[in-house]
Amino acid sequence: MSAENDLIKLYSGRILALATDMPRTTRIENPMASAKKRAPLCGSTVTVDVNVADGVITDYGQDVKACALGQAAAAVVGANIVGLTVEQVQAGRDALYAMLKSDGPVPPAPFGDLEVLQPAKDYKNRHASIMLAFDATLDALHTQQATA
Repeated sequence: MSAENDLIKLYSGRILALATDMPRTTRIENPMASAKKRAPLCGSTVTVDVNVADGVITDYGQDVKACALGQAAAAVVGANIVGLTVEQVQAGRDALYAMLKSDGPVPPAPFGDLEVLQPAKDYKNRHASIMLAFDATLDALHTQQATA
């Protein structure tokens, strides 16, 4: 029963609030690049579209089919992604990964709200879903760079 209670606590009000108020949930019509990532263990998926000008993300859309943890991560990414470079997105992704996998610090701005996901580090089966928004975004950005 303790593990079940811990899991219930993991889905805090703040995580649920982020998940239900996700920005940029409309796909972009005619995006410069798109990518879809799937977490094999749970089946969560995130599809993102990006437009980029001069190395900076100018528009972003996402379709998120994930648990509340994956949705919360996607909400933070979607709220902060426009105006960033691929290097800044990679740094945010690496910081989130380190926070989950090796007890690293909370990702710095503009991704500091990912702090809410710190308790998920103990639930390794949820990590792939949490990482989907970043991983799909980076795939799309690399595709866009390759075709630019």
